[in-house]
Amino acid sequence: MVVILKKKGETKDAIFRKFSRMFMDENIVDELRKKQYYKKPSLQKRDDAKERIRLRARRRRFALSTKKERTAMHHR
Repeated sequence: MVVILKKKGETKDAIFRKFSRMFMDENIVDELRKKQYYKKPSLQKRDDAKERIRLRARRRRFALSTKKERTAMHHR
């Protein structure tokens, strides 16, 4: 749940920005989308596995790029 306390002298725009930022950080929209429809446990496991593979590839790609940058700096 997002709770915003108004401080003295804070504008409506500043409060709205703070609320929007906290709302996005809490992932409320993502949770609502997930809970909107029932998903069979087997499909949930399949989607989780796909997500793990995607994240693993992203981490590997990032690790390789930083490794290349480190080796390039040593060869200068």
